[in-house]
Order: sequence, then C-alpha cells, then structure tokens
Amino acid sequence: MKNSSGFPIDAVITWVDGNDPAHKAKRVRYARPEQLSNEDIGGDTRYANIGEINYCVASLLRFAPWLRKIFIVTDGQDPALGPFIGRYFPESRTEIEIIDHKVLYSGYENFLPVFNSLSIETVLWRIPELSEHFIYLNDDFLLVAPTAPEDFFENGKPICYASYFSVGFARFLRTVKPRRHGQIRFGFKDSLLNAAEILGIKDRLLLFGHAGFGLRRSPFRKFYETHPGIMEKNMQPRFREPFQYNPQELFYLLESTEGECIVKPREGRDIYVKPRKGYRYMARKLRSFDRAGNAVFCCFNSLEDASEEDIRLAVNWIRKRLGIEA
Repeated sequence: MKNSSGFPIDAVITWVDGNDPAHKAKRVRYARPEQLSNEDIGGDTRYANIGEINYCVASLLRFAPWLRKIFIVTDGQDPALGPFIGRYFPESRTEIEIIDHKVLYSGYENFLPVFNSLSIETVLWRIPELSEHFIYLNDDFLLVAPTAPEDFFENGKPICYASYFSVGFARFLRTVKPRRHGQIRFGFKDSLLNAAEILGIKDRLLLFGHAGFGLRRSPFRKFYETHPGIMEKNMQPRFREPFQYNPQELFYLLESTEGECIVKPREGRDIYVKPRKGYRYMARKLRSFDRAGNAVFCCFNSLEDASEEDIRLAVNWIRKRLGIEA
C-alpha cells in the first residue's frame, strides 16, 4: 500500500518469550533474589508470553499496511510468525526482520544479557537500516482501527498523544510512595520524571498513554553522540533500576522544547485494560472499547494474569477486531 507521508516509516516491536526455559534460566542466573521476587522487575509476569506478538504484528499488517518494514527485537529468540502470517496475510509485502540484542549492543557486548525494557529502548535507534521515521510498540500494544502515517507524524514531526503532568507533583508522589516487597516501587511516572530531570525541565511532564510511539532516529543519535554517558548509564542495567529514565519521554520532551514534536490530547485515542480486576471487568471493558469511536491504540497489560474466561473474551475480541477469526 502506498505511503501517503512521502517518507518511509518502519515499526519496531520489543518481544520476549519468558516461557522459554533457556531464557528463564538465563534470567535466574543473572538476577538477584529480590529482583526475581519482584513482579515489577524480574518476576515471571513481566516476561510471560501467550502469543501477543501474533496479534501485535497482525494489527500492523491490517491497520498500517503502509509500513515499509517491521523489526522485532529479541534476545536470541524467534517468534516463528511465518505460518501465522501466511495463513491470514498471504498478500502482505511488509518485510519482517528479527533483530537480536547483540546487534543493538554492538560495541557494548559486556552489558549483555539485558532483561530490561528501559535499557533496550535506549538503543532501538541503533537498528541497522532503520528508517528515520519509525513507530515503536511493546508486544502487548495493538492497533484496533485503520491508521494513516498522519496519525503518527504531521509534516514529518512526531505526534505525542499525551496530557501534561506537573513535575512538582510527580516529585511529591515519589516521596510518599509506599514500599512494596520492602522497596519503594519504581513506577512509570518515576521514569518520566527522571527524563525531565536529565533535561533540566522543571515545570511539566508529557504523560503519554498506551499508544504506538511515532519517533525519529536522528534526534536519538544526535543527543546520545553528544551525551554518551547518559545513553550508557541507561542501557546498562540488566533489570530495572530507579535511576533509569523512559527514552520515549526523553525524546518527546527534547523535541517539544525545540518545536519538533506535536503534542495532541490522548483522550479517546487509546484504550487500556488491566485484567487483574473484579467480576465481569473484562466484559464491561470490551463493550466500552466497542463504543470508543476514535480509539486507534489498545493495550492488554499482563493478559496472562486474567482468568481463563477473561483471556478467552479478550482473544476473541482481538481476533474479531483484526479480522482473523478462526
């Protein structure tokens, strides 16, 4: 399908199969006991896999057929998507390439292995032959409606779907946060705040939602070539550390201060589900999704923790939305 933007756009997906015994053994070998017992850092839930990568890729092929290429970043693994794509998207011409962590960490092999999304996201821009404009997704993100390049880039500038959040209030929340597993929990807003503090931004954060991120490669390269220590410190931790920053937040804050990023309201654009909820939560959530007329992005977080019935409801809804019903 012709790309209306006039420039090539790729997609990058980070993926891990935490059910792989070899990967789990490697994670156990490198983790400290308190990291393994913390589901937010090194526990099984963070790495569990129930086939989300199939639906993530299917959503791109269905609703973003204008993409030039899809890169899947892995740690010595292969999602073996060939039969799935051959069955449901036999006419697709979008190339899919597996990129190993060794490629991203070329010259920094002593940091490997890494099991930390913040570390890996820091060096996605190092993918060989990655286009200047690209979209980044976790494997539990989906597109749920047709998209155009203009949903991610406007006149070549990345679009950030976000609301503004006070830096001062984020700092306050960090000071009063209760301990979990004997530690102060390092959360999403903390990683955003760390990015703002690196750039010396004192007023507000960009609190983005669960969407595909439109990004550009050259600002990452330029910033990290000028500040290699900031890149190296963030790409090094094998497991999540409280000093780390969110690379997408760093990018959007940096670009917005230079007028190279367009911030748009996120309300109504993304839909999100946390399955560890009460009675009929999933059924109610899916009905609300169907009523969300402007929603383009969707995230099913930790779906493997849901009940078997809720997983069935979610998977059936996803397959119907993507037009890949059995």
